[in-house]
Amino acid sequence: MPVTTSSPGPVDSVPPASAPVLRSGALGTADIAFFVVSAAAPLTVMAGVAPLAIVLGGIGAPVGYLLAGITLTVFAVGFTTMSRHVRGGGAFYAYITRGLGPAVGVGAALLALIGYNGMEIGVYGLLGSATHDTTHALFGADIPWLPVSLAGLVIIGYGGYRSIDFGAKVLGVLLVAETGILVLLAAGVLIKGGAHGLSLDSFAPGNVLVPGTAAVLAFAFAAFTGFESTVIYRREARDPDRTVPRATHLAVGFLGLFYAFIVWTAVQAFGDEEVVEAAGSDPAGLFFSAITTYVGGWAADVMHVLVVTSVLASLLAFHNAINRYGLALAEEGILPKALARVHPRHGSPYRVGVAQTVLGAVVVLVFAAAGADPYQQLLLWVNTPGMLGLLALQLLAALAVPLYFRRVSHREGVLRTVAAPVTAVVLLTTAIVLVLTHLDLFTGASARVNTVLAAVVPTVFLIGLALAGWLRRHRPGVYAGFGAEPGAAVGPEPDTAAPRQPALPHD
Repeated sequence: MPVTTSSPGPVDSVPPASAPVLRSGALGTADIAFFVVSAAAPLTVMAGVAPLAIVLGGIGAPVGYLLAGITLTVFAVGFTTMSRHVRGGGAFYAYITRGLGPAVGVGAALLALIGYNGMEIGVYGLLGSATHDTTHALFGADIPWLPVSLAGLVIIGYGGYRSIDFGAKVLGVLLVAETGILVLLAAGVLIKGGAHGLSLDSFAPGNVLVPGTAAVLAFAFAAFTGFESTVIYRREARDPDRTVPRATHLAVGFLGLFYAFIVWTAVQAFGDEEVVEAAGSDPAGLFFSAITTYVGGWAADVMHVLVVTSVLASLLAFHNAINRYGLALAEEGILPKALARVHPRHGSPYRVGVAQTVLGAVVVLVFAAAGADPYQQLLLWVNTPGMLGLLALQLLAALAVPLYFRRVSHREGVLRTVAAPVTAVVLLTTAIVLVLTHLDLFTGASARVNTVLAAVVPTVFLIGLALAGWLRRHRPGVYAGFGAEPGAAVGPEPDTAAPRQPALPHD
């Protein structure tokens, strides 16, 4: 019979009753979806990466985004089912801890910190280079990237310092703007009938089953990075048992369909026979050329500006996610307890936010001092381990779901607790292999550099396992309570349809 007792986190990680806490009930489904879709930066992904996907995969590239979306939807089934049962603020690492044990959970926690920090900090290089390109295209001015990146750190730090609903409103506006310009492009193409009339040849098996599709899939999976962060906002969500799963499925469903649709319209804009050559000759200008032709030069100017705001939106979304992971780990006793503080007025994890901003500034300044290129090195070399880390976390979480539900009483169906997560394990393993096989496409670096970048993920995970062993020997209270809801009371949970939180499995 499953164990159904609950245990709170370590005593020294529970904040005093009078301490400020995150704003519960501040976020609805749309708010959370704005955060995770903004993190994916749809306009930046389409304008910056989709042309390369077309070069590699031909006119069948749109299907790669659909397949990635389907894979991650399958993953989301088990992932969101578990979100109704594991209610801590640690998201990935809490789920992995419940299914695979605290040692693996600590390793996952360090991977989450590296993953989300890598995905954010590297993008400050993209902010600098994108702003340089935009000002050059619009005004002929060449501004240095470093001051822009440092200014971005201050802006994003302030956004994370403010309340979560402030951030949701900002991201809502920016996301509507960046998706709106892509919809405007698509409308122009559809109304004018494309270059030679609209065609569905992109979805024909003969155009999909080509050697380059594997590379397209690798890019497509990377384009969804961050969608799983919906569960991080559970403590601030309204009716989280419903809001979090809805936001997750809404985000991944929207991204999969939207990406595929926009890439298909880009193919139609140039024609099946011409688009690969156009993308190969000027990948950075493909979308700007298309919107100039079908909407007007003014729309291309607007798109240049919105690429910069898209990058800012992605930075703010990842910054907020990192702050909440850091807060949870500080409450667990893994990070310094001084970071486990919430702003009394804004309800934000402001101390973690300040620490994360300082870390970002240090990394940016080190790359600048080394004379590194903001795009080729700061962005790609820092982002790549982050992306690999998040993919590894998805795989571990998918493994954790069936193991967790084997040990607890529940009313969930086999489809959600076994079939979907096991299928997700197979699909995500395939995705990771595809990404590793085509890592040079992501980094543009030598084999030696790529080996180092790929090695970051297993190295960090092994360090986490070693830390877990140290905690077990020297801080057994922290180890035993790892992955529990901070400050959780012993006793049944309010939702009688869900089991009480189980004890952690033994290693």
